[in-house]
Amino acid sequence: MQKIIYNSWNIVMNHNINPLRNITNTHVRHIVMQILALMWCVAFSMYFTSIWLFGITTIAHIILLSAVAFTVTTFETAKRNPRFFGNYYTPSRSRAIYVNGKRIELDPNDKGGEHE
Repeated sequence: MQKIIYNSWNIVMNHNINPLRNITNTHVRHIVMQILALMWCVAFSMYFTSIWLFGITTIAHIILLSAVAFTVTTFETAKRNPRFFGNYYTPSRSRAIYVNGKRIELDPNDKGGEHE
């Protein structure tokens, strides 16, 4: 049963599996999915005859799909260009703190915690 639900979800929602995979531009795929989501918001609102429901479902779809798009973009960026996120922590890099505007180098072997 779980496999049936998973496959059904992918057939509709996964742009790499559904017929939208034939659109080469990912941004165009996303906007088409947004338009379809808006269409379904209207359909459910008309079914329940509530303009309030339309507003709620539209906002919910926009938030949900935008969050998914942001997550996918972040994962793709991390996979293709991990340096985009910077090299903020490297164990070999020296650590320092600033006291009264002066830089004080810390021991690189020190873990920096108060509970050691």
